[in-house]
Amino acid sequence: MPQQVLKVDSVQLEFDGRKILQDVSLECRQGEIVGLLGRNGCGKSSLLRVIFGTLKPSYKYVSINSDFIQKGYHHNQIAYLPQHSYLPKNIKISKLAGMLVDHGSWPDFTALDIYREHSHKTPAQLSGGELRQLEMLMIIYSRADFILLDEPFTHISPVQADAFKPVIKACAQRKGIIITDHQYQNILDVSDRMIIITNGCTKPVTDKADLVTYGYLSGI
Repeated sequence: MPQQVLKVDSVQLEFDGRKILQDVSLECRQGEIVGLLGRNGCGKSSLLRVIFGTLKPSYKYVSINSDFIQKGYHHNQIAYLPQHSYLPKNIKISKLAGMLVDHGSWPDFTALDIYREHSHKTPAQLSGGELRQLEMLMIIYSRADFILLDEPFTHISPVQADAFKPVIKACAQRKGIIITDHQYQNILDVSDRMIIITNGCTKPVTDKADLVTYGYLSGI
């Protein structure tokens, strides 16, 4: 099967007359992780929601292999991990996983310690960190070819974050992943390449010096 390519171009978004995104373009191929950086309020989460199809901008062009995509969630083409919890609170993890996880990935998913330890519980019985890990894993192991991860390292410990980085990288061998998190070092660790949103526009990032140039970091 040919490698799939997700392209996003010319996204324009404004709230109450204030332009949030005005010259946004990015590309993500199956087999790579693209890190998305930017200061708080720059529009990172909004961009992911535009790609996924739950936020309507003034204009956008989103395509997979040049086929225009209006709603990324249709036909399980794109999966999205929001910042907030998305799982129903009173359904067992095992049942939720059965609905969300790709059947081809099921053996790998159910072998994970976090699943084996908590599959008999409901989300309401889990800590914030345990729930975040399972929600992230269900998205990563879903049927979608492209994965959008919004603050996946939030509410989990540094040790847990380090444990999940190889899992994310392994899944990226067959999926395209766009990931953003305010803990920028985690993004640097997992990404094959990075872009930053600054002044409503996307710019490529080649090293940490670029993050200073674009005002994301004050120094190195």
